[in-house]
Amino acid sequence: MSGTAHNTVAVYGAYGHTGGFVVAELVARGYVPVLSGRDGEKLTAVAGATGLEAHPAPVDDAAALDRAVARTAAVINCAGPFAATAGPVIEAALRAGIPYLDVAAELEANLDTFAHYADRAREEKATVVPAMAFFGGLGDLLVTAAMGDWTHADEAHIAYGLSDWHPTTGTRRSGAVSRERRGEHRLRYAGGRWERRTDTPPTVQWPFPAPMGPRPVVTEFTMADVVTVTDHLSIRDVHTHMAVDAVQDIASPDTPAPTPTDDLGRSDQTFLVDVVVRSGGTERRAAAEGRDIYAVTAPLVVEALDRVLTGRVRTTGVASAGRIFDAPDFLTALTPHITLRPRP
Repeated sequence: MSGTAHNTVAVYGAYGHTGGFVVAELVARGYVPVLSGRDGEKLTAVAGATGLEAHPAPVDDAAALDRAVARTAAVINCAGPFAATAGPVIEAALRAGIPYLDVAAELEANLDTFAHYADRAREEKATVVPAMAFFGGLGDLLVTAAMGDWTHADEAHIAYGLSDWHPTTGTRRSGAVSRERRGEHRLRYAGGRWERRTDTPPTVQWPFPAPMGPRPVVTEFTMADVVTVTDHLSIRDVHTHMAVDAVQDIASPDTPAPTPTDDLGRSDQTFLVDVVVRSGGTERRAAAEGRDIYAVTAPLVVEALDRVLTGRVRTTGVASAGRIFDAPDFLTALTPHITLRPRP
């Protein structure tokens, strides 16, 4: 399969679970993926099965990374832990003068991307879109849409109702890196700033809409959305909450990886993301539901890619989903993959 510089997209970590979904989505939308990543044997296997070009590239080999992204329109990084891959792949994208997008859910890796590349990307008029995934991009878009014409808010809450959470190997590795970096602390965003805490986050009942209904969540289960939302919206307190069952799943070493149950390779996991934004005595809400948090990341990041490459963006530099894109329009474009739930 061959393409032009206008429709060829490098996918780093193309042989991973999420990377496979992203490669398939790119092909479905008329793009030609160039496969890359650290494991040459796995890349060769995927290339043989798909007929796509492959370029192995260790993260510590700048020349190999440059070859992987050469003559491509953009690069999508699907390879965790992103603490190890984001910096080198961003650097390769900047050298090539192409947009960079990733699907990082790691809190610290996303904080690093904003801290280390915001000034440089702005000066070079480069486009870097981190966390363009289920954790990060989707919640950010929902909060931004719920905010509407508000210029600031007192608090935002993103509650994740997952039927279960069977983590991939990549998710487990990324989680281990994040825990190692945090040590005994956890992070939360309150009063307009980041706090390091050592107490245990409380468990409360969250009023998910029917048919899910109220269920217990671990509050202040801080995810990438808190990084992206606070980058561009003036909200004093931003919290993400996770269904207790999902927290127990991902905490257990015995929870198996996701199992495909349809022709697209999706698991039967379902999700409901419920967003509440409050200002003074007024409350606004938004919600979205769908199937398989890993699979739905593919249309999220590929839709973002398409908008970047066709100039449907509001800014350049390091930018979260809600800042760079028209949030309501983007969410509408996702309706083949998610169901938007109007909330009173």
